[in-house]
Amino acid sequence: MSQRPIVLDADIRRLQDEGYEVEVLNGHLLVHSIPYVTSLAVVSYGIVVTDLNGTIGELGRPKDHQVWFTGEFPCHSTGKPIEALRHSGGQTLWTGFAVQHRFSNKPESGFPDYYSKMKSYITIISNEAKAIDPTATPCTFKVIVPSEEANSVFKYYDSASSRANIIAVSEKLAMEKVAIVGLGGTGSYVLDLVAKTRVREIHLFDGKIFNQHNAFRAPGAASVETLEARPAKVDYYAGTYGAMRHGIVPHSVFISQDNAELLAEVDFVFLCVDTGLSRKVISTFLRDRDIPFVDVGMDLQMIFEANQLIGTCRTTLVTQGKADHFDDYAPQGTDTDEDLYRSNIQVADMNALNAALAVVKWKQFCEFYRDQFEVHHSTFSIDSHSLTRDVTNIGDSH
Repeated sequence: MSQRPIVLDADIRRLQDEGYEVEVLNGHLLVHSIPYVTSLAVVSYGIVVTDLNGTIGELGRPKDHQVWFTGEFPCHSTGKPIEALRHSGGQTLWTGFAVQHRFSNKPESGFPDYYSKMKSYITIISNEAKAIDPTATPCTFKVIVPSEEANSVFKYYDSASSRANIIAVSEKLAMEKVAIVGLGGTGSYVLDLVAKTRVREIHLFDGKIFNQHNAFRAPGAASVETLEARPAKVDYYAGTYGAMRHGIVPHSVFISQDNAELLAEVDFVFLCVDTGLSRKVISTFLRDRDIPFVDVGMDLQMIFEANQLIGTCRTTLVTQGKADHFDDYAPQGTDTDEDLYRSNIQVADMNALNAALAVVKWKQFCEFYRDQFEVHHSTFSIDSHSLTRDVTNIGDSH
């Protein structure tokens, strides 16, 4: 993906035009080769870093006045620390890139733009270096080739993670291949959530057409023209989420015993099927090959005398270290059996909740979220508004 829309932002372009070594990486603005004075009163070079919280091409006002810095703590020309900058220590912003210091030096009115923010910190730091070496300058006019998007799954930078400062933990979700089997109400919401993570490839499996009833329990809003075109579900969703990211791979097929090998190379599976037989075939294949997966199920029923719905949604995780519970909780009978997910009643909010619980469980498996008890099975009941877990799984490991 081209870096051009980001680099052409007025603030960043102005820094470039003045000769600063500018790079945009992982939703952050880096200005390299900033001369500063060490505690030994000698000149060294570091990087000033800030997160970008604006829209591509329209960064606007920074959300805060602070920056990070790589290198030793900058000093005055005498070797005494510039205490006016000091705020806190360093951290790892993303894999392979650590900063050593967090600076805070806020003007009375704040910073109106990124240019003035970066310029202010660079000037404070580099002026002390110039006092020792008049040739020391942050304006090298060296061009840095944009590198971020060459390896990114996204078509624009993930400012949500950068502004929340969770890029390092978000990288834990960067699996190579994740499969979503079944793109009904729950599966489509699973895709909506997983598409916004750093999974390299998301493989979609469903042999059905995207019909009108699907539009009422799916994320987003399909047009009349789309429904009239009757696209395959996988193609519809691949086109929708292909607008924001790479790596959406559609497979317009139902997974069966004959083609289950299509799942052999994936790292994780979201199993969102609507028949017990399909669940049995696919889960058996995955368990035989130690491929982790989370299975979902929903059962809504009408209470006619009250004119209300009751029901539950289920989330069951299977891992290499814990699989013996699956047969106790997941319906795997014939197509005529009363399967949890096969209820005729589906409502978008319950589909979305079921999907969210499944994705949260996957993120716990990836250690994105803390999982104190490592629960492998849970159910949510709508009428009692209760979330229960299988206590027998407490203490089990992945």
